[in-house]
Amino acid sequence: MSLRKRIADSPRFNRSIEALFASYVRFAYRTSRWQRSGFEEMDACVARGEPVIFVLWHQRLIMAPYLFDTSLGRICALTSAARAGRLAGQILVRLGFETIPMSSHKRHVALSREVLRRTKEGCSIGIAADGPRGPARISSGVPITWARMTDCRVFTVAFAERRVLKLPTWDRQMLPLPFSRGVLICQEWQEVVPKKPTDDEAESLRQSLEASLDEITDRADRAVGRELDPIKR
Repeated sequence: MSLRKRIADSPRFNRSIEALFASYVRFAYRTSRWQRSGFEEMDACVARGEPVIFVLWHQRLIMAPYLFDTSLGRICALTSAARAGRLAGQILVRLGFETIPMSSHKRHVALSREVLRRTKEGCSIGIAADGPRGPARISSGVPITWARMTDCRVFTVAFAERRVLKLPTWDRQMLPLPFSRGVLICQEWQEVVPKKPTDDEAESLRQSLEASLDEITDRADRAVGRELDPIKR
């Protein structure tokens, strides 16, 4: 095994990176001015013990802990079991989330049972609709599947900040910068998901959710004076 791989697989190294990123995100959030809007209904559901499905684009994932109020209830994010996904998941854990690793080796039935178990316990489910590998801002059908299985209400969320750092990842992952101005926005996705949708119905719902995520993300960017993301344009 190469030295680089041994370092990357080192629990001590990974814990240090997780702590560094989590501390940075806290610092960037606390030193910036934020406007929060549209969260009243989602917060009320969570406070009543009703789990929700919380959906955003992977590019905006790092601010998820400030888009969901964990003082009101639990939330579990679906994360990749790959090295990068584990790292991202543990950063979220340090910021108040729980995680369910998704693995290509784990049977879908087992994953579905775990998601159902968590929601029955009152734990909300967080999903990056285009994660973990993209393509960027193209929604998968996973949020529709979980909405059908759990009967949970679906809320789309986004953050934007006037000044951000874009990482060289497949989706240009956004990191907030300190001493800036940002917005946190939420809205409920209003579509009804049938228990047994046809293929055409499922595709129509997927496209509707994708459009809703694009709309709220673009609205957040406009609110802070950012140019709209060029992806898909």
